[in-house]
Amino acid sequence: MNQERLMSILLEPRVSEKSTMVADKNNQFVFKVAGNANKQEIKRAVEKMFAVEVASVQVCNIKGKTKLTRSQQGSRQGLKKAYVRLKPGFDIDFLGA
Repeated sequence: MNQERLMSILLEPRVSEKSTMVADKNNQFVFKVAGNANKQEIKRAVEKMFAVEVASVQVCNIKGKTKLTRSQQGSRQGLKKAYVRLKPGFDIDFLGA
């Protein structure tokens, strides 16, 4: 897999109360990923970008919400989230310190 593809898989880390709780409790980190990425690609991208070892990857697709504007109905764009569990002894520091 080429370097460009690896860099385009991870779009952004998802930082929220739930993701922080999961990170502290299970050593898991949550990322927004490209819609066409699979688990093996996500694992390779995280290992390459953060120099860590990944134990497992869980993926969930979130459907976009339906919204009404006056008389028209539309929907927001959905997203794909990846829950990445690291092996013991590894950690990702998003603050970079």
